[in-house]
Amino acid sequence: MSNRSTDFIASLAKGLNVIEAFSAETPKMSITDVAAKTGLDRATARRCLLTLNSLGYADYDGKFFTLTPRVLRLGMGALAALPLPQIVQPWLDQLSARIGHSASASILDETEIVYVARAAQRRVMSIGLMPGTRLPAHCTSMGRVLLAALPEGEARAIVERSDLTPRTPLSLTDPDAVMARIAQVRADGYAIIDQEVELGLRSIAVPIRNAHGQTVAALNTGMAAVHAEASELATLYLEELLRVQAGLSRVVL
Repeated sequence: MSNRSTDFIASLAKGLNVIEAFSAETPKMSITDVAAKTGLDRATARRCLLTLNSLGYADYDGKFFTLTPRVLRLGMGALAALPLPQIVQPWLDQLSARIGHSASASILDETEIVYVARAAQRRVMSIGLMPGTRLPAHCTSMGRVLLAALPEGEARAIVERSDLTPRTPLSLTDPDAVMARIAQVRADGYAIIDQEVELGLRSIAVPIRNAHGQTVAALNTGMAAVHAEASELATLYLEELLRVQAGLSRVVL
């Protein structure tokens, strides 16, 4: 397929950039806020926002814009088209039922992980986790598993592009420290996170590999810290995660 500059629709790219500017941290923004976050001039940001409002993708109260649930059509349509969620969901359901904790699968997208499937036992984070949820890759168990599957130089480049603002007092903020943990994950074959994403939450993750041995996603289980010490997670849950990993490697392309 050709990739000529004449095939690139700049206005569409700007509109998508505006949509991506909204997040859990910035759910409500003014035209000035969006312009500052996207690097667009104020007039362009205004046109993009008013277009989204006209199409039903954003609400506008006269000062602030917020995205509407209609935006979910864009992401959920893409997720529904992926075969991976349909393949892993029954495995997650069975895993969650066996261990009594939520189980999730995610993929890597730039500096973030994107949840593609989840079997929830109970809510363990202050934010709701569901398909489409994004979290930083560098401080999550699934993210470190996915980064460990990359060449070291590529993983470091992603870490150095990441927002390393600490989410808790236990969060690692030095790129070298994060890379050291990723190297350990690469050696161990699994990752454990101890309250780096949110206080009171621990998780353990393993890679999901296809029949060719390539890492295509990550699988984890997370629980409240009161259920187990970080040092106990591998003993308690790794065998079950590896059982699912082995099963998925026979069916994931």
